[in-house]
Amino acid sequence: MTDSFQFSTRLIRNTVSVDPQTGAANVPVYLSSTFHQKDFDHFGKYDYSRSGNPTREALEKAIASLEGGVQGFAFASGMAAISTAFLLLSTGDHAIVPKNVYGGTFRILTQILGRFGIDHTFVDTSNLDQVEQAIRPNTKVIYVETPSNPTLKVTDIHAVSEIAKAHRCYTFVDNTFMTPVFQRPLELGADLVLHSATKFISGHSDVVAGLAVAGNKELAEKIYFLQNALGAVLGVQDSWLLLRGLKTLDVRFRKSAESALKIASFFSARPEVKTVYYPGLPGHPGSDLQMVQAGSGGAVLSFELKDEAAARCFVNHVSLPVFAVSLGAVESILSYPPKMSHAELSEEERIKAGIGNGLLRLSVGLEDPDDLIRDFTVGLTAGHENERETVKGLL
Repeated sequence: MTDSFQFSTRLIRNTVSVDPQTGAANVPVYLSSTFHQKDFDHFGKYDYSRSGNPTREALEKAIASLEGGVQGFAFASGMAAISTAFLLLSTGDHAIVPKNVYGGTFRILTQILGRFGIDHTFVDTSNLDQVEQAIRPNTKVIYVETPSNPTLKVTDIHAVSEIAKAHRCYTFVDNTFMTPVFQRPLELGADLVLHSATKFISGHSDVVAGLAVAGNKELAEKIYFLQNALGAVLGVQDSWLLLRGLKTLDVRFRKSAESALKIASFFSARPEVKTVYYPGLPGHPGSDLQMVQAGSGGAVLSFELKDEAAARCFVNHVSLPVFAVSLGAVESILSYPPKMSHAELSEEERIKAGIGNGLLRLSVGLEDPDDLIRDFTVGLTAGHENERETVKGLL
């Protein structure tokens, strides 16, 4: 019967658990590292919190249900989840990865996994021909971020999953930007879904966490073995905070996405903005596909100004967004990818990935969009004033 409910109803039912002994409406915080065993030969469900904890398990069950998977896993960070997933590979294996992949994932691939003989090829995963051509006999994973960070390229999850299945390899999808509110990759054929739950799922800039959901039992068993063996599990209090964040995810994310579309439309009409990257805009490459597989452009957009000086000027003259790394919070967050999320890439690599020196990324929060637009107007017009002052100084 639960499956027949709408997503928002299922979200609440999966995060509210009435305690049978006390009637408490919230999942208890089980601050216990170890658990008493009543029988000498047969241990209970829980023995040590690295291997399993009731509070963390409630979160893992919730995200598995919302993503439509068989088992969920909560990690100490998004990178802990991603790193664990890549450790399913062995020496001699090969992965296909987006060429504008998140800087932390880029670091793992180029500076760590390579030392263990795990190879990779960077491609534009939105180009299915490039994905197909990059397949090798030893390819074990096609890794996808969609929309990508920070240029919001859209990859066809179903089509990539079909390519992967034809070549007997996994499809991993980073679903951080869309969450199960808008996009459920397992339903489109993917094998594993990953989240930096620090972002929209938490939603309040107060938790660092990662989540993974396996689409089949065999893969779930492999992920659990690695989670338990490596030990990068999410703490109990942070698990409880994520359960709290999940309760309002649907309303928060839909409101932010609605505002993001309005703000993206504003930027696209401004002469100071060279390019707007937002898959909810009709002119964005892949917008039709985005509407089919997600139904929304999400709450993150990027826009490119003339150069780094223009980006600096904009940041220095706006007052509402926080200027910081990360995204997905109730407050709007403005970031500069060349020095933040993608600082690991060389300038040449960044330019190839479409990350110019004037690019800013905006995660739209819950402020009134008209207030944000007025603030951004101040930031854009400040650039004109600076140019006039420069010209006056030259005369």
